[in-house]
Amino acid sequence: MTPPVATPPLVFSREIEAARAEGRPVVALESTIITHGLPAPRNVEVAREAEAVIRAAGAAPATIAVLDGALHIGLDAAALDKLAAAPRVMKLSRADLAVALATGRTGATTVAATMIAARLAGIAVFATGGIGGVHRGAERDFDISADLEELAETPVTVVAAGAKAILDLPKTLEALETRGVPVIGYRTDELPAFWSRSSGLRAPLRLESAAEIAAAHRLRAALGIRGGQLVANPVPAEAEIPAGEIGPIIDAALAAAANVSGKDVTPFLLARILDATGGRSLETNIALYLNNCRLAAEIAQAL
Repeated sequence: MTPPVATPPLVFSREIEAARAEGRPVVALESTIITHGLPAPRNVEVAREAEAVIRAAGAAPATIAVLDGALHIGLDAAALDKLAAAPRVMKLSRADLAVALATGRTGATTVAATMIAARLAGIAVFATGGIGGVHRGAERDFDISADLEELAETPVTVVAAGAKAILDLPKTLEALETRGVPVIGYRTDELPAFWSRSSGLRAPLRLESAAEIAAAHRLRAALGIRGGQLVANPVPAEAEIPAGEIGPIIDAALAAAANVSGKDVTPFLLARILDATGGRSLETNIALYLNNCRLAAEIAQAL
């Protein structure tokens, strides 16, 4: 006998409930930036600043996380503090989101899990720092982020400063193209590289406005094309770390990570790069994230 299909336990914050009732635009935000991406107390400060940026741009911020087995769409101040202080928070992607919900766990959502939750909640736009992708050396260990498959399957527009620069960017771009994911340079012909505005790779597509990006999102749905689109928004010029400067630092961090694997790789590398740049990489990360939040709010309004 086939068991009944479970209903995902969505919990909407009061702010998101009101935005939905009033038809106001909403932007999804991931929660691993709080639990795994930024050190305390900057993690909570930046999470609140990102939400404030989105509100100032005319949209409602929906930070997404799993708290005690419930999928929260939007976190009020108390819930955000609870997540930041929680011990042993799971880092949730497509593979383990359902298990966390089924077992009453607390977890922070990655790009892939946030996209899944955004689709369930009817949210079309998601702002993040950088997506995951093909790791360097993936031809040996097949370390490829689930973010790429999610972009190919889930109809959410993701605004990011490209893929994280610790990755194999040419292979990541090729993997996105193979999966039919539109990679749209926002007012740029070149794919940004997270901390750097330039990667040396050409962006397959270029659009000049939030309205054009929103139109492309709608037309993909009208054409019956599955999946989302990636909007590559370069880090502000005044905040970037040029590729020539950050490249050797990334290489040294990768060499130090030889015995690190799985979900521990990215946090390890980011910590090493943070130390090597004297904290500058963190400030650049924050600047590009807030910049992506602004653009995502504009796209959500256009939709």
